[in-house]
Amino acid sequence: MEMLLLGLGACTAYDVVAILRKARQPVAGCRVEVEAERAEQPPRVFTRILLRYRVAGRGLRAAAVERAVRLSAEKYCSASVMLGATAEIGHEWRIVDPEGEAG
Repeated sequence: MEMLLLGLGACTAYDVVAILRKARQPVAGCRVEVEAERAEQPPRVFTRILLRYRVAGRGLRAAAVERAVRLSAEKYCSASVMLGATAEIGHEWRIVDPEGEAG
């Protein structure tokens, strides 16, 4: 189950960086923290997932980051769409200084 969350985090981080690069945004890295809750009874599927993005880059436009996160969640990240069938998935993001974040 933890590997599913790792895959989700990696899939969406890749999408966000790729979308920002296509938009010619100066992205230096992206870190995603994943938090989840599971059902009490077997098969104990995920019922709630929260993705927290820390997108690094100087001069990134907030609107571009928000758009990249939304597009990943709604269109490009297959893992997100699949897990969204059983779990409520939330997204939080912030832009951070690339000097203070490892991508």
